[in-house]
Amino acid sequence: MVFIIKLLYCKYIVLSILNLKLDIKTSKEYLRFIVDNPFQSYLTQLNQAAKVLKLDQQIIDQLAVPKRLVELNFPVKLDNGKIKIFKGFRSQFNNALGPYKGGIRFHSDVHRDEVIALSAWMTIKCAVADLPFGGGKGGVIVDPKKLSTKELKRLSQAYIRTLADFVGQDLDVPAPDVNTNPQIMAWMLAEYEKVKQIKEPGMLTGKPVSAGGSQGRTEATGLGGFFILRELLKMLKLKPPLTIAIQGFGNVGYWLADVAHQDGFKIVALSDSQGGIYNPDGLEPQKVLQHKQKTGSVINYSGSKKISNEKLLELKVDILVPAALENVINKSNAAKIKAKVVLELANGPVTPDADKILDKKGIVFVPDVLANSGGVTTSWLEWVQNKSGKYWPKPTVFKKLDTKMVKAFKDIWQESKKQRVNLRKAAYIVAIKRISRAMKK
Repeated sequence: MVFIIKLLYCKYIVLSILNLKLDIKTSKEYLRFIVDNPFQSYLTQLNQAAKVLKLDQQIIDQLAVPKRLVELNFPVKLDNGKIKIFKGFRSQFNNALGPYKGGIRFHSDVHRDEVIALSAWMTIKCAVADLPFGGGKGGVIVDPKKLSTKELKRLSQAYIRTLADFVGQDLDVPAPDVNTNPQIMAWMLAEYEKVKQIKEPGMLTGKPVSAGGSQGRTEATGLGGFFILRELLKMLKLKPPLTIAIQGFGNVGYWLADVAHQDGFKIVALSDSQGGIYNPDGLEPQKVLQHKQKTGSVINYSGSKKISNEKLLELKVDILVPAALENVINKSNAAKIKAKVVLELANGPVTPDADKILDKKGIVFVPDVLANSGGVTTSWLEWVQNKSGKYWPKPTVFKKLDTKMVKAFKDIWQESKKQRVNLRKAAYIVAIKRISRAMKK
């Protein structure tokens, strides 16, 4: 079974290399991605879950490749009057549970295998959260920082216009991702509705509230992570005062820190791309945010000690939250992790090799597909509001998010105890069970 799955993937990689014209810079990035490709860890988890569930080989084969990959080449008029051709992708991995769902990223390193891997993860994440969505992901090869606002708008419009026949509220529902935001979603929605001559706010999520977006979307991922953490600590019987270190003080890291601080947790360390700060007596997230907004970084915050991102991960704390980059906990540093709990708010912050080491150390880690699913869950709530025409105030959204996250956690926790496996393996078992059951209908 392992051999067949890997053979399918290797065949796809070879075809991708043959079909993709690479310059030297892109080639290096592309080859680096193949070596560190998260899709390989997805296939490993798929295989392990398939063994437990005794899945038919036909189901496994379908879950090892995307159902559809849309590759786009579209023209955009630049401010100087010249026309430039941009390349974009949309991977639609699996829609057994409902419309494809996943973000659109604008980045110079976007490539087809990245969006395929991320669409596979979205398939699992939506199933873990028990949402009526499949998994998708899109992207455009572009450095948005090199575009003017007008050029960025024209790029956004051109991408969704070219993709219009492949998306829709009951087909594929995009959302913001790396370097995209609510404003870009608003541009895309307006262009889509213009092309299709219909009013369909549910065709994408992450919109501004004024364009049909949901209250509470900004806080959703961090808040959802807190709801998961709260339930886990109940099961582990760990009670405040508890210490937390958070690597990554962006939107997600800030909201988790703020809610946890208000609930009595002691935030002892925070960091961003420039470095970290540490104070054993605790940090106030709102004041740290104000400092970051003034100076551009958390470093040099009054009353704190400067530490590196690497040292932050190794602090002796109750809860460690990697909320920034992938692969930050790996086989070279996993043995140095001293936290009792690792909450993965970033995508793929713990490598498969590190999983094994953390397991042996008795550290409980909550996988990204569960821990950071608050974002897509609130996207689902936005989609529901769009389709019904009824919009809820922020407290109602948060209450519904809380209920959904608690249910998702309990399902994974129970499966973990039943199968005697860690939470990541349990999450994949639950997700693939739901997906395969839907595929058989």
